[in-house]
Amino acid sequence: MSVLRVAAGLRGRASTVSQLAQHCQLRQLQTQSRWHFDAAVVFDIDGVLVRGQQTINEARGALQMLNGANRLGRRIPFALLTNGGGVSEATKAQQLSMRLDTEITAQQVILAHSPMQSLASKYADSHVLIVGGPGRQCADIARTYGFNNTSTPDDVLAWRAEVWPFRQLTPADRAASHVRDFAKTPFACIMVFHDSFDFGRDMQVITDILRSRNGQLGAEFMDAQSVPLYLSNSDLVFSNEFERPRFGQGAFHVCLRAMWHELTHGARLDHTRFGKPFGVQYEYATRVLSELARNVGGGKAQRVYAVGDNPAADIAGANAAGWTSVLVRTGVFKGTNDAKHPAAIVVDHVGEAVERIIDVESQYAE
Repeated sequence: MSVLRVAAGLRGRASTVSQLAQHCQLRQLQTQSRWHFDAAVVFDIDGVLVRGQQTINEARGALQMLNGANRLGRRIPFALLTNGGGVSEATKAQQLSMRLDTEITAQQVILAHSPMQSLASKYADSHVLIVGGPGRQCADIARTYGFNNTSTPDDVLAWRAEVWPFRQLTPADRAASHVRDFAKTPFACIMVFHDSFDFGRDMQVITDILRSRNGQLGAEFMDAQSVPLYLSNSDLVFSNEFERPRFGQGAFHVCLRAMWHELTHGARLDHTRFGKPFGVQYEYATRVLSELARNVGGGKAQRVYAVGDNPAADIAGANAAGWTSVLVRTGVFKGTNDAKHPAAIVVDHVGEAVERIIDVESQYAE
């Protein structure tokens, strides 16, 4: 993060001088500190570092410790592995850099849909429905991944409003839509990149395509699946500023499977899932950690610590990957430990999590 960018976000001359000095000290510390490559840390974001629009108090200090402000006097590589999405990795890195006063690169950010880039070689020029988020935001991200022929549910409504008559597109929606004759343009697959912003619309369009012969809207319905379905982020709930967890993308998946079961008289809905706790996400994260280490002259970490707040996603996935799982109480989880997916370490917050990690690594460093 540049000094100019830090200065742009500050208010008040005294505050500016103080925070600029602190930022420069941190950058000097990061530059001077050696690396500890034996370990790496992977953080969830929501419920660990931030909660909605709030930054968790201990988050900045935790990252500063990993950047060299610890008893080892060494930096420990880290990445952010979230089931969130709907923005590019570069945008998320920039947002978090500003919020956490720590330079975070796009390479360090792994979103729920990041590994879906691997599908671009198969579907580069095929017609793909991209679902989730506002407007064409996720379709634009998909294009940067290499998907060159995408449509959204709003594009379908702009073609024929009666597909989902319970929503009226605004003039701005229509202007942004890419309208084509979907009755003559079959879909090759469906990818859910992010949370649905309109459950009913998205479920209608998705099931229509899945049931239509050859993935062609308006064709006869079948009690069989016509095209592949790819889903990201199976989190049933997530944590924000509200006192209790909110429905996540996984809730949409549950509803979609139930609707499919009813419409097709019990036919199986085949789908490929990305995001935590699935192995594909951890294989991708392992490659990212190796690349991060190589970029600064290191090798593969012998120990990986995963810090999360959701036992069903963060802890289950970390345990299955052979990583050391660390559960915090600042998000979805509030208890002693989870019975179904117990963590190796349970702490109150991310600051305590990093302190425990430094304690363990100090033993190896001696």
